[in-house]
Amino acid sequence: MRMYDIIQNKRDGGVMSDEEIQFFVDGVTSGEIPDYQISALLMAIYFRGMNEHETSALTLAMAKSGDMIDLSGINGVTVDKHSTGGVGDKTTLIIAPIVSSLGGKLAKMSGRGLGHTGGTVDKLESFEGFNTELPPKQFIDQVNDIGICVVGQSGNLAPCDKKLYALRDVTATVNSIPLIASSIMSKKIAAGSGTIVLDVKTGSGAFMKTLEDSKLLAQKMVDIGYSVGRKTAALITNMDIPLGNAIGNSLEVIEAIETLKGHGPKDLTEVCVALASNMTMLVTGKPVEECEKMVLGAIADGSALTKLRQMVAAQGGNAEMVDNTDLFKKAGTIENVYAPRDGYIKHMDCEKIGISSVILGAGREKKGEPIDFSAGIILKAKTGDFVKKGDVLAEFHTNLPNKLSDAEDLFMSAIEFSDDKVEEPVLVYDIISKPSK
Repeated sequence: MRMYDIIQNKRDGGVMSDEEIQFFVDGVTSGEIPDYQISALLMAIYFRGMNEHETSALTLAMAKSGDMIDLSGINGVTVDKHSTGGVGDKTTLIIAPIVSSLGGKLAKMSGRGLGHTGGTVDKLESFEGFNTELPPKQFIDQVNDIGICVVGQSGNLAPCDKKLYALRDVTATVNSIPLIASSIMSKKIAAGSGTIVLDVKTGSGAFMKTLEDSKLLAQKMVDIGYSVGRKTAALITNMDIPLGNAIGNSLEVIEAIETLKGHGPKDLTEVCVALASNMTMLVTGKPVEECEKMVLGAIADGSALTKLRQMVAAQGGNAEMVDNTDLFKKAGTIENVYAPRDGYIKHMDCEKIGISSVILGAGREKKGEPIDFSAGIILKAKTGDFVKKGDVLAEFHTNLPNKLSDAEDLFMSAIEFSDDKVEEPVLVYDIISKPSK
């Protein structure tokens, strides 16, 4: 079998066989196939696409290219959630404790933030002492004991995907639905959970900018999940506006805690209830309407907050911070950003706002860079709100006061005003819970 022939076949619109896909994945993982041939095939896939079977075969082969996490030692239904990334996206911190309190077994591996999107691992490490690197036995034991554990991703989870993504990033082939779907699902399948819920973001702060592309990606991933025996659902949610009001690690954790206490922002609460209800539906088999009542009940009676407290304590964190959020480190400088005119906020460029928080120290532009857990932005007005000149639009939290001007300039360039009233944004566009065939 020759890589040249595989490239030529896909370039001309052909279908790759399972054997060719396995040959390709093995060669990428071992390093035997040179980067220029990998890149050539990625570009051919970008233009020619892949059918459903090809995409599923590529996903499974990539999942098996490294460690396959064995969760068979967990008693109960394992469930995982993945978000395609966004600004202010602290949903895992809210829905994982909710679903765990309702009987789901949350054995979750999460990533760190990069660029304008935040990472769950960074947020959890805002808790003093929180350990996101646990040995496999402790990981399994904790899920069996309290129903929830969130750790960093394994170093050898889907290594083929890591190599392919690095090349896609520099060859302008990132935005290919089969390649995005196989990348995400290979890691979810390797992570071992039998049930997967996907939060597919759409809009200016998401990787998928249009609703049409987001729906295609969501359906493709649901199809892949079912093709390999995993119950899968996808919600398409709005990332044209930051989710909630807090952007930045400890600021988002505090907002997540407030949401679990029943005091969270309306948009964040609505999205989290929808995600948690669909996760609970897949776990229990009960109608989603009944599951929504269960989710709201877990918030109201405090059982979801108790699960978060238990997880923080079990992973070495200071659980007192759940009950007293004043214990989180505070930024040395807090500065208000003011509205330059009267009017309605018509649009917010989510990506620019996310980058503003990175400038303040809340994120990283390159892997391995340090971040300031206390830095970030608290939004005081969002799309659809009416503001008067001089009203506070946002609070900037930073320990880099020399960066305030740059962050404010970018933030203000992200806000579009209108004299006319703006319709309230849709938060959940669609829910896909069945395969296309």
